Amino acid sequence: MQLRRVVVTGLGALTPIGNTLADYWQGLVSGQSGAVPITRFDASRFKTRFACEVKGFDPELFMDRKEARKMDPFAQFAVVCSDEAVKDSGLDLERVDKDRIGVIWGSGIGGLKTFQEECFNFAKGDGSPRFNPFFIPKMIADSASGLISIRHGFRGPSYVTVSACASGNNSMIDAFNSIRLGLCTAVVTGGSEAAIYEAGVGGFNALHAMSTRNDDPATASRPYDRDRDGFVLGEGGAAIILEDLEHAQARGAKIYCEIIGGGMSSDAYHITAPHPDGVGAELCMKHALSDAGVTPAEIDYINTHGTSTPIGDPQEVKAIERLFGEHAYALNISSTKSMTGHLLGGAGAVEAIASIMAVHKDVVPPTINHFTDDPEIDPRLNFTFNKAQERTVNAALSNTFGFGGHNTSVIFRKFSQ
Repeated sequence: MQLRRVVVTGLGALTPIGNTLADYWQGLVSGQSGAVPITRFDASRFKTRFACEVKGFDPELFMDRKEARKMDPFAQFAVVCSDEAVKDSGLDLERVDKDRIGVIWGSGIGGLKTFQEECFNFAKGDGSPRFNPFFIPKMIADSASGLISIRHGFRGPSYVTVSACASGNNSMIDAFNSIRLGLCTAVVTGGSEAAIYEAGVGGFNALHAMSTRNDDPATASRPYDRDRDGFVLGEGGAAIILEDLEHAQARGAKIYCEIIGGGMSSDAYHITAPHPDGVGAELCMKHALSDAGVTPAEIDYINTHGTSTPIGDPQEVKAIERLFGEHAYALNISSTKSMTGHLLGGAGAVEAIASIMAVHKDVVPPTINHFTDDPEIDPRLNFTFNKAQERTVNAALSNTFGFGGHNTSVIFRKFSQ
């Protein structure tokens, strides 16, 4: 069958460095760090006392108080950034066929705050089973896609992908496939997460996964730096409107770029650690290139998973070097987690927007906080350290990898007829 072409027509972002698409992009190109001391709870007794929080967010500016109280923060983030993306797309919601618009979202955890609060309240009580009637609807990850669908009346496929930190990319790949197979005209896709609470910070601390650079949070996320000591937890979300090209052109939509391929693989190695040789990372990038019908030499920019962990960063670099060969040295590479922190299930979405805007604007956002070269990482590679770079970006590849060995890559390209 003839596959449909799929384009990006709307974007929305709610991140630690900007609560709108415009502010997020400005934060990226200016090299802004979103890391601050934690305000969500008293973190004084935790090993890590800072995170990349969303700042100045008031859900009641976007919905009434009663509605907001029925949503966990991760779902509030999803609703708000998807509202921006739908508006940005210019879709006429009075005329569009809502039976053919889907919502495919990503979240690795879902309603962590809700789950934690209900457990805390039960533990403090007399043992009687008194739970909030909205406990389950607020907690389950698929509430995000359901709420977006209800809000706009979209009656196409609606669900949430859960693959840890790969969730956002998995949602986009599913959305891409739904449209190019002709099952949907458009899909609201992306991801969100809200894990900066005692259970989230304490859990990742127990894994020794997060930075403990409490004396200097702003420089704690240091992808590819010799002195990196773990990731910085982030929160927020991002939404992307994917649309059938013919439908977008027929309504005169602006087009940011085209999505042309997606790849998935499994490390089949360890529940939390990546394969040390980057076998799964290489495989998912290879699958994405094959799916897109492009060669490694046609990629200009890679937005890496780049979490700032001692083990994770080198394995991804090894995979890039093997797959791209000599072209690896012509690439721009960057990890925007150096600015946003790690949004877990929302990471793929916020990083996809960084990649989409790099293609749209011909500007590569930087990897900030680079101070000392790592002798294990080839210095000839261009990690776009500390300052954004202008260059023609015809095609960008975005990687996200998750606990469980889940690996995903998506590719965006400049739109041409």
